[in-house]
Amino acid sequence: MIRVYTAAITLCFLGTLPMAASAQSPEFGPNEGDREFSLSGTGSNDRDFNSGSFGVTGDLGWYLRDNMVAGARQSINYASIEGESVKDDFWNGSTRGYFNYQFLADRARPFVGGSLGGIYGDGVKDSAFAGLETGIKYYVRTKTYFLARAEYQFFFSDTNDASDAFQDDGAWAYTVGLGYNF
Repeated sequence: MIRVYTAAITLCFLGTLPMAASAQSPEFGPNEGDREFSLSGTGSNDRDFNSGSFGVTGDLGWYLRDNMVAGARQSINYASIEGESVKDDFWNGSTRGYFNYQFLADRARPFVGGSLGGIYGDGVKDSAFAGLETGIKYYVRTKTYFLARAEYQFFFSDTNDASDAFQDDGAWAYTVGLGYNF
């Protein structure tokens, strides 16, 4: 009789393990229809801290599917350049739309995508640009993630310019930040 009770208790306990496991491992990441907001930063300086730059980027996106997000991104950058005979400050910004496809459905979500927008300000020639990007979102909580992204942006002033600009007139942009799905 003790064996029957022991077997019954063991089976009941084993039956509750999947429920306990699902209660302890919540679903990470967004669902279709969710939105996201992220704030990222970048910076650099010379070894003597005489010249440097920093930038802030904010993203607001909407999930078209669980793994596809489209949105708008705004960046603002400041640079202070000191040379032998000159010191100058520059501000610039960029506004763009973006679309990203995320792989995997776990805490780590690598992504690829593209963007299209404009760049403007003191230290740049006002122009349009298109970009390819890749990165990773790592969910530290169910809806909060760490973000690392690299973008290759190529600049052009009209559509005839765009095909040559990819090879001849491009720049890399890197950001690291935090984001939230809501």
